[in-house]
Amino acid sequence: MMSSSYSNLLELASGEVPSPSFSRMGRRIPRVMTVPGIMSDLDDDPSESVCSDRSSSSVQRDRIIIVANQLPIKVSRKPGNGRGWNFSLDDNSLLLQLKDGLGDDDMEVIYVGCLKEDIHPNEQDEVSQILLENFKCVPTFIPPDMFSRYYHEFCKQQLWPLFHYMLPLSPDLGGRFNRSLWQAYVSVNKIFADRIMEVINPEDDYVWVHDYHLMVLPTFLRKRFNRVKLGFFLHSPFPSSEIYKTLPVREELLRAMLNADLIGFHTFDYARHFLSCCSRMLGLSYESKRGYIGLEYYGRTVSIKILPVGIHMGQLQSVLSLSETEAKVSDLRKQFGEKDRILLLGVDDMDIFKGISLKLLAMEQLLTQHPELQGKVVLVQIANPARGIGKDVREVKQETYSTVERINGKFGKPGYEPVVLIDENLKFYERVAYYVVAECCLVTAVRDGMNLIPYEYIISRQGNEKLDKVLGLDPNTPKKSMLVVSEFIGCSPSLSGAIRVNPWNIDAVADAMDGALVMEEPEKQLRHEKHYRYVSTHDVGYWARSFLQDLERTCKDHVQRRSWGIGFGLSFRVVALDPNFRKLSMEHIVSAYKRTKIRAILLDYDGTLMPQASIDKSPSSKTIKILNSLCRDKNNMVFIVSARSRDKLAEWFAPCDNLGIAAEHGYFIRLKRDEEWETCIPVVECSWKQIAEPVMSLYTETTDGSTIEDRETSLVWCYEDADPDFGSCQAKELLDHLESVLANEPVTVKSGQNIVEVKPQGVSKGLVAKRLLSTMQERGMLADFVLCIGDDRSDEDMFEVITSSIDGPSIARNAEVFACTVCRKPSKAKYYLDDSVEIVRLMQGLACVSDQTPHI
Repeated sequence: MMSSSYSNLLELASGEVPSPSFSRMGRRIPRVMTVPGIMSDLDDDPSESVCSDRSSSSVQRDRIIIVANQLPIKVSRKPGNGRGWNFSLDDNSLLLQLKDGLGDDDMEVIYVGCLKEDIHPNEQDEVSQILLENFKCVPTFIPPDMFSRYYHEFCKQQLWPLFHYMLPLSPDLGGRFNRSLWQAYVSVNKIFADRIMEVINPEDDYVWVHDYHLMVLPTFLRKRFNRVKLGFFLHSPFPSSEIYKTLPVREELLRAMLNADLIGFHTFDYARHFLSCCSRMLGLSYESKRGYIGLEYYGRTVSIKILPVGIHMGQLQSVLSLSETEAKVSDLRKQFGEKDRILLLGVDDMDIFKGISLKLLAMEQLLTQHPELQGKVVLVQIANPARGIGKDVREVKQETYSTVERINGKFGKPGYEPVVLIDENLKFYERVAYYVVAECCLVTAVRDGMNLIPYEYIISRQGNEKLDKVLGLDPNTPKKSMLVVSEFIGCSPSLSGAIRVNPWNIDAVADAMDGALVMEEPEKQLRHEKHYRYVSTHDVGYWARSFLQDLERTCKDHVQRRSWGIGFGLSFRVVALDPNFRKLSMEHIVSAYKRTKIRAILLDYDGTLMPQASIDKSPSSKTIKILNSLCRDKNNMVFIVSARSRDKLAEWFAPCDNLGIAAEHGYFIRLKRDEEWETCIPVVECSWKQIAEPVMSLYTETTDGSTIEDRETSLVWCYEDADPDFGSCQAKELLDHLESVLANEPVTVKSGQNIVEVKPQGVSKGLVAKRLLSTMQERGMLADFVLCIGDDRSDEDMFEVITSSIDGPSIARNAEVFACTVCRKPSKAKYYLDDSVEIVRLMQGLACVSDQTPHI
């Protein structure tokens, strides 16, 4: 299969597709960057934003471009004269395991990322060609100085600590924000985007970006190709909004992530924090439909995926079958088993968030509280090298060594060390051997994104027949394993049989360790069986396939929507709308207004004629003047359709003689100021208020900033001035509560923009639209111009009525019908205007036409 390269975006924009830049035979991919330099945040040349309307080209099979900070490649210099490189696949890389999980026949995978070694510019072309031809890898070459500022300083010293809840309160606690380091981060993300451009077929390929190193990459890709099929998975925690909002570039990162189609998190907590940040900082709301969480963002639905990553079952079982593993297990059994030692195991990176020192203190506490365990229990702590560098890593290492030395000096004796510290990078089979012989695994990080150590431990404890023989176990004996895990790590929610602890509580961790040791054997076996069933069925392949299935589902309507980019720099985003959904043009509607003779105009008030954020909700003199101009035109029937009470509307619009008013969603209707109010349905009893009002009062007392508005036929709970997250949470609970207690009453409970409303059944703004059109029809006035404008869900009923009336008897044939919503969003309306200012300007334009037309 040959993929098209679209690096020449000007040619693509003009419809000329350039020649392929690589194939399976392998062409040379040019270097992206050979010297240090800083790029601008974003190239804002409009010619580079591509919105292709051509249909997808046919391909042999799906292809995915997996993008991460590092390629799944091991690299080393060739021995001898030091010229040339040796490359091999890194079997321990999650990216490689991900590909195995997908299956070779289902999808072709291309990798984009950095190498672990610095490649001289003179060798970069040759290395690119070798990696592409032999490994389907596209290396991203970053100058060493820039890579250090991007990775070691910004990612590891600023983003990573903050995402793990460490605020930079002093220079020693995390890295203070540095604008030049942020610029390096953006520049590296731009280099990654350029590299992807050289291999992507934007109409067909999927792109899956991994982790916080590349959080602004989606913006660069979305800017180049508006319809790129793009997923992003965050492997670290996402902090609460109180922590995240301290980041000076908080909005840039949020908006960049929202340029993906699907955003994945390990746990619901991480996703909830992200959604809360989007709500509090960007004013976005989300909803769950049929189990899928989605954010509406400029007409695009950004889906949220919650699924923890799994392990590579095949690889781990292969390692368990190695002769080296058997030999190592045999050695460890002799070292610990023959001396009747009980082995506790910890496997952690040597960094500040893994809680190694806290675990050691708990071990010290265990031996102090239970002297009978001295000489029997051994904690083997495997300390993997830290991924970052800096003062914090040195301090953790120093504290770990001193604590181990103190505990061994206090409780050790000839032939017995209570703590064995292995501060070196063990081979995977050696680590697996420790899993096999350990009675309990302790993973007590103070904050961690996922951590697959518990999963590896569980599968290793399941073992196989050969290992059972080495351990002297009957193959028919049920296996057992015990886990003590921190409640602050991503895998904790999926391990319901583990003993969960707060790692900061030393006493609790020590008690958990003791509990794991004294637990009855059948209980250990049941816990192990439960964990094994989950881990073996939720492996890395399950995770990868599930993510890509959701990505495909999210992107399936790309070609059916019109897309264009707006905004500059990292504020760039794509507006995606239904092909028939477009902005209402002033020239278009004025022209139609002039041509027509009988007009029906229905206008919502709050959020339409009056901005939602206004404190003084009464209409301005300008609004009154516009409405009077429209009402004086004998060709017009003008209605204000609002949820507000009839007394308030009558007071506000008293200066408008001929204005029709529909109050409380149309329950009360008045065609003119001097006419009597009518009801759209038979008068209803409001005894249900005695049930609903105490419930609303309860939520008002517990939700600061909320109020109750008691109208004649409805009750409204408003939380516009409450905390947005808490108010929304309370509103959902109140909605359920009211639906439950009012189930036998003739009312409906609805949620709207910052409100929960209870109103009589059968009342809707759609009835007002029907009533107006039928009244005009009875008077022999078939409308040939219908304009309806509203901003929220209740107005959708009006849009539906007037749209469905196009082919009916209530309006003239070939009538000009305009259903218009406020802002670009999913709607039954065919048109939109951006805000109340544009709506008032539009109505003023129509009023000017009426003022200039002689009224007979």
